[in-house]
Order: sequence, then structure tokens, then C-alpha cells
Amino acid sequence: MKYFILFGPPGAGKGTQATAMVEKYNLRHISTGALLRKEIAAGSELGLKAKALIDAGELVPDEIVEGMIESEFRTVKDVAGFLLDGFPRNTTQAEHLDAILAKTDDNVTSVVSIMIPDGTIKERIRHRAAIEGRADDASEETINNRIATYHDKTEPLVDYYKKSGKYNEVDGLGTIEEVRDKIFSLMDRF
Repeated sequence: MKYFILFGPPGAGKGTQATAMVEKYNLRHISTGALLRKEIAAGSELGLKAKALIDAGELVPDEIVEGMIESEFRTVKDVAGFLLDGFPRNTTQAEHLDAILAKTDDNVTSVVSIMIPDGTIKERIRHRAAIEGRADDASEETINNRIATYHDKTEPLVDYYKKSGKYNEVDGLGTIEEVRDKIFSLMDRF
């Protein structure tokens, strides 16, 4: 089984590229938000715990999210691997992911990091806000905060995965197809 992690700032094209990666390499895309919604809809024990916390306005703790991810790893069998998007978000979660994978003698195959400059992030988020009418993308203060949060939370993970030799960066500038070709060239090595 292969385990890929997708990194990239807001506006880097992760959602667009994830779809193509999943199709080409027969991967299960694991988005933490989608997992939470799925477990809540299924009424599973983890889903019920998550729903109670969300309804109370609280964050879902790492151990619940990690339990959902581990459940996906155990139950989904018709794929060649997994593409994690939105997890891990910090080094503690990365260490927990390593521990989950170690239970089955697995490890992270590769981190695919789609990188674009901060100026391009702002342009793409503004464009997305105009096209999709996303209020969360409209304010300059919000955009700057999202960029700062990304750098603050992700940079320790970059170092974490560089130390293990798992970190791979892809230039996110260019057309969707050009970026996709760069990602596929990288993933073909694994």
C-alpha cells in the first residue's frame, strides 16, 4: 500500500490535482472534513462523538480524526494506496500517522508539496472568491491570515518530512496540465 500526503497553500490547486492523482494511481482520497461528514452521516461511534463536539462548537480532537483515518486504512481494500489531504497538520499528527502505519509495517511513501509564491496565492484566492462567490476568500485580512497560518503550521512539517527523505516539492506555477505533469513525473518514481 502506498501513502501519499498532499501539501500546498490555499490556492495551490490541491483539490484539482488530487482528483487526477486519485484517478491515475488508484488512490483513496482522504480529506479530514469529508471523513468527518461521512462518519457523522453513518452514525458510527466516532461520528457520534465528532457530531457532539461540533454541535457544541468545539474542535474535534486529533485522536478522533486519527481513528477515522486508521479505520479507512483498515477497511478500504480496493485501492493501491491513499492520498491524505489536510492531515497531518502538525508534527504531533505526523508522529501519530507514523505510529498508525507502523502497526502494519507501512510508512509514508512521499509528501507531494505543490508550492506557489505568496503573491500568486493572493491572486488565486481573490480569483476563486470572484468566481465562486466564496466570502471566506474575499477579505485581504483573511487571505493574509490564511497564508500566515499555512506557513506557521506547515513549515515544521516540511522539516519533519525532509529529515525522513519523504518530502518532494513541485512547482505549482503553470497550467493545470503542466503542474499535473510535474506531479505525475514525481509520483511515477514511487
